[in-house]
Amino acid sequence: MKKNKKKSQNFPPSKVLLSHLICGIGLASSFWVAINVFSINLIDYPLQTLCLLWLVQAPVVILVYSFSRKDKNQSSYLKAVARGLLGLPVGAVVNALGAIALGAPVGSRYILRTLHWSLLMSAFTFAPAASVYGSSWVDWHRIFTNTTEIMLIEMIDYMICIPAYGAVIGAWFGAWPMPLDWERTWQEWPICVTCGAIIGYLVGLLASFGFVVHVSRQRVKGD
Repeated sequence: MKKNKKKSQNFPPSKVLLSHLICGIGLASSFWVAINVFSINLIDYPLQTLCLLWLVQAPVVILVYSFSRKDKNQSSYLKAVARGLLGLPVGAVVNALGAIALGAPVGSRYILRTLHWSLLMSAFTFAPAASVYGSSWVDWHRIFTNTTEIMLIEMIDYMICIPAYGAVIGAWFGAWPMPLDWERTWQEWPICVTCGAIIGYLVGLLASFGFVVHVSRQRVKGD
């Protein structure tokens, strides 16, 4: 444990809160622009709205998380941004394949919807980790598969993995109404799934901040 503490980066709760606020404001701003500038919304214009959401949110997330890159002595800020940009389409492919494997429609009507939804999900999940950790398999494995040892992972890990899990779990819960015979527009792919993912992501931002505050206090007591 001592070894991990020496390697951990110093992320005070105030810095985590600021980062999450910027990401949350970016998401809210994209909805505001969609409704007030382009007069579109997720239910009536899902394709255009999804496109606008990820086009706004992805740069915000990548720019914010690149400041928290792990290897600051060996990697510049611009390199971290480039890693995030490269991770965005890679994450989109993973999210798209996962959604299709779980039953997402694959017809020509839904191809572009799935593409833009996957890019938004990648902004929630892959892009932050790519900006911070690049291609380090050890770090990716730690934050996404070893989260039971919560006292051993770094503060930045909470900022990445909890919102990511929140988005994925939220999307899964959001998919529940799709097969129901209600014949409502918002049941179409991927409207309700996107709503669930966004809610889960926002809850994850709040939860990760709570974890950071709690663990920070525990480590201060331990020292």
